Amino acid sequence: MTREISRVNPRQLHPTPGYHHITVVEAGRTAYLAGQCPLDRSGALVGQGDLDAQIDQVAVNALTALDAVGARPEDVVRSVIYVADGEVADLGTAWHRLTGSVIGSAFTTASTLLGVTRLGFSGQLIEVDLTAALPG
Repeated sequence: MTREISRVNPRQLHPTPGYHHITVVEAGRTAYLAGQCPLDRSGALVGQGDLDAQIDQVAVNALTALDAVGARPEDVVRSVIYVADGEVADLGTAWHRLTGSVIGSAFTTASTLLGVTRLGFSGQLIEVDLTAALPG
């Protein structure tokens, strides 16, 4: 089964910093990844108080999860980024680090960036939720 992914930015909507307003998947299977957290293989939090270190760990974990189902960052069709911070500048910093990471191409799709009060683990600063269209 062939799948085609297309990304659309209607001219009537605002320009974006790299993501697309709409992602369409024509056919195929889909993988819904659990929120990827900045935890190492043993379950310990990486980078206490260090957003950059936590983003790097989340990116590695997300890449591992995608690989486990035969997907790549380019196959991601939806992303939601949660940052335990409400400052616009800090959200932008997180966005730019993620888009420059090993999973950066995942964020060219339909994407949402949220500042939240708290995440699930004590000291956790970021979490990334991805949905990927799987290759035929």
